[in-house]
Amino acid sequence: MGQIHKPEEFSRLTISETDNRLHARLNRPETRNAIDTTMINELHLVCAYLEASPKTLILSGAEADGRATFASGADIRQLRERRRDDALRGINSAAFERIANLPMPVIAAIDGYALGGGAELAWAADFRLATSRVKIGQPETGLGIIAAAGALWRLKELAGEAIVKEILFAGRTLSAEEALSHGLISSVHEPEDLLLAAEQLADRIAQQDALALQVSKRVFAMPRAAHPHVDNLAQAILFESQAKFDRMQAFLD
Repeated sequence: MGQIHKPEEFSRLTISETDNRLHARLNRPETRNAIDTTMINELHLVCAYLEASPKTLILSGAEADGRATFASGADIRQLRERRRDDALRGINSAAFERIANLPMPVIAAIDGYALGGGAELAWAADFRLATSRVKIGQPETGLGIIAAAGALWRLKELAGEAIVKEILFAGRTLSAEEALSHGLISSVHEPEDLLLAAEQLADRIAQQDALALQVSKRVFAMPRAAHPHVDNLAQAILFESQAKFDRMQAFLD
């Protein structure tokens, strides 16, 4: 992990890295990759590294008992003990928001179950690739709480109100094909092809100019009222970059 992190710092994530991407695999198979405080802290370490050294992030989950799982949700044993002040700290929501705001794109490679906090982690990604055996949903109201780590507002941005209300208010769990039809995932792959598809997407991202990509992601997230003024300011910065001249000259040549 470069000069910022050491592999031994991680007990809940398995980290691999190349020049232009970092793959963080949720690795807590005894709980089907349930997201606990330690995993959240490790995700913050990954974010700190990628904020300083921007790269594409790929998120996936380790198999649990031979069954595919992205993340079964937040750790219910820990969640049961949390109180008002814990909720106000936004333990999971703060980490997922940080992931969503990383300088470079985030790819969630989802296999098996992505429920509760696991689904909310996926919603925070820029791209969601899935296998045909994915089951994704928000069961929080059945547990006496709300989906407070992003689903209550991210889902409205991703899909239509009718299906979102079924997911949030009626506990509907979607199959991969249903999620694809509602635009909640971008593609469905055979399980053995999922990570290859994520790597191929990361390859296409790596072909783009890094500065233009980071500026595009930041401007894309801005409110409608900021456009087109912020677009013009961002373009003014890029018009002075050497990469713009080099890439355009290469195109002309």
